[in-house]
Amino acid sequence: MNWDIVSNYWQLYLQGALTTFRISISAIICATLLGYFVALMRLSSFRLLNGISFIYVWVFRGVPLMLTLFWIYYATPFDIKLTAFVAGLVAMSLNSASFKSEIIRAGLMSVDKGQLEAAESVGMNPIQKMVRITIPQSVRLITPPYINNCVIMLKESAQVSIITVPDLMLAAQRAYNSTYSVAETLGVAGAVYLTMTSLIMLLQTFIEKKLRMNKK
Repeated sequence: MNWDIVSNYWQLYLQGALTTFRISISAIICATLLGYFVALMRLSSFRLLNGISFIYVWVFRGVPLMLTLFWIYYATPFDIKLTAFVAGLVAMSLNSASFKSEIIRAGLMSVDKGQLEAAESVGMNPIQKMVRITIPQSVRLITPPYINNCVIMLKESAQVSIITVPDLMLAAQRAYNSTYSVAETLGVAGAVYLTMTSLIMLLQTFIEKKLRMNKK
């Protein structure tokens, strides 16, 4: 192991890791918000909303992230030119929201209808029912698959390097182009990715323990 590579390129890796963190967290937030509204559309009794959301989920669950990245970065309509970071963020958000919407929809559907009817009978409006009944109960169910999807998002963020987003993977590629040392350059990147995903999984364990304690 040539540790000189690590010491000489640590700033490049650090900048790449920060970019990976920024784009991943931003995409998780955007995908969660979009996924929630898509889930509500899927549960809607209006056929138009239901149909639009179904087509959206069908398309973005079936199309690879890499294709979406290329399409948004190189083929946006009306001559709109997005920066590499914004294009990567949009592509990741659209792709992940299609999966998160199904996770959220399953959680919302898991709530007993009897409880919702009881809440309505005591005068709760739809927003109160959502905040007091539906969301607290569905969170326990969706937490494991939701966070697993976040881990997948962070790993798949490496694909944004193909449109020149200066993320961790691109940092490793640049270090390799200068040193031609495969094991060291990719090994450092792998260790950083593993550290970040491990932190997310530790967060998942902490949240699940809190939810179990609150349930008791």
